[in-house]
Amino acid sequence: MKLGPEIAAIVTGGASGLGLATARALRDVGVKVALFDKNEEVGPGVAEEIGAIFCAVDVTDQTSIDAGFVKARAAIGQERILVNCAGGGFGAHKTVARSREDGAITPYPIEKYVRTLELNLIGSFRCIVGAAAGMMTLDLTDDGDRGVIVNTASVAAEDGQIGQVAYTSAKAGIVGMTLNVARDLSGEGIRCNTILPGIFDTPLLARAKPQVKAALAASVPFPKRLGGPGEYARLALEMIQNPYLNGEDVRLDGAIRMQPK
Repeated sequence: MKLGPEIAAIVTGGASGLGLATARALRDVGVKVALFDKNEEVGPGVAEEIGAIFCAVDVTDQTSIDAGFVKARAAIGQERILVNCAGGGFGAHKTVARSREDGAITPYPIEKYVRTLELNLIGSFRCIVGAAAGMMTLDLTDDGDRGVIVNTASVAAEDGQIGQVAYTSAKAGIVGMTLNVARDLSGEGIRCNTILPGIFDTPLLARAKPQVKAALAASVPFPKRLGGPGEYARLALEMIQNPYLNGEDVRLDGAIRMQPK
């Protein structure tokens, strides 16, 4: 897909981290951008700074998503691009844990498992469905595209660590649905790909101590550093612009393979 001012994009989780870097990259090539993010303190200022539209959206709430699409499309037109970056976790828990002190057995807090899937997996799929339905109303571009969807999984989808079962389940679900979505939408000229980031320097790591970040960087085979949000954005743009890239799950991780813990 050729990018320019006639193209509109929605980026979820667009007020920070990978989403913000992608929104900036899209803006830099002339694309009109709407940010879906639930952070109403930061989001409007970020959107103003980069010349985007801010839509207060909670991706776990269908009504909120629907309202976001209405606002975005009224401002910038029907999107041809969706980049799903909204996500996160709610702490590490083993499937069932045993206390070292007294041997007490604690099952996984199921409500946190459900919340993690709602945010990462189901939230992404809700936005995919809404965007694809809108894209199907558009004419084909010169490349034969109606639209492009880029999802964010994680290397945890393939290398889940101890205590990551909920996050791993959610991100593996995103990987698992990529080819299905691409096949479902192939007759409509809508492509779907997924990026599996490794350890990236995002706000999620901002609270980590310098020595912790240094140890994480040292664990990457090459280059021995954390990934930069701009590197994620470059791959997202390649997935959008390359018309033959479809149904793919691509690791972006410096060749890291996560250890059990």
